[in-house]
Amino acid sequence: MSHYFTNDPTLAQHEHILDVTVKDISVRLTTDSGVFSKTNLDYGTRILLESIQLPKGTHDVIDMGCGYGPISIVLAKKYPDITVYAYDVNQRAVELTQKNSQLNGLKNVKPQVSFLFEHAIQHADIVVTNPPIRAGKQTVFALYEGAKTALKQGGLLYVVIQKKQGAPSSVTKLTELFGSVEIIERSNGYWVLLAKKQEID
Repeated sequence: MSHYFTNDPTLAQHEHILDVTVKDISVRLTTDSGVFSKTNLDYGTRILLESIQLPKGTHDVIDMGCGYGPISIVLAKKYPDITVYAYDVNQRAVELTQKNSQLNGLKNVKPQVSFLFEHAIQHADIVVTNPPIRAGKQTVFALYEGAKTALKQGGLLYVVIQKKQGAPSSVTKLTELFGSVEIIERSNGYWVLLAKKQEID
């Protein structure tokens, strides 16, 4: 059985077009077999995007586990002065993110295959993730640890996760890593979490 958090190039292709609007940002997205939530914008991704407010001076954003790129594409269109580095272990997902950036006329999305932060930029202003829960808690927590390392001092981590799929344990882990974490949105069982990498005095 193939999962969206693995790289399986043997999966048959069944491309599908989604027209998505998040608040005032409308984008067109190509999806395919073997990627997460291929027939609609995942509810968690939607409330995550609705919750994100990038501070002035934000330049480099990491979308970790980008899938076909909904987070990357919406943020890149909403904030044309930022660069979004979109990473996924799934080659097809990365190719779709590249295709979707072109489809929406965007030049500020940089997709790349990476297992977690293996090939990610360092000193990012923001990390955004709808983590691959089915990959297991160990992988999700490794993602959080990698995010802390990749963020510059004062950088922000946005996470969306269902309460029943481990939001409380994520709060505990993020508090351990970052010192504190805020629950900035609760909706239909999903929590949007915000952690800040503390600045050194």
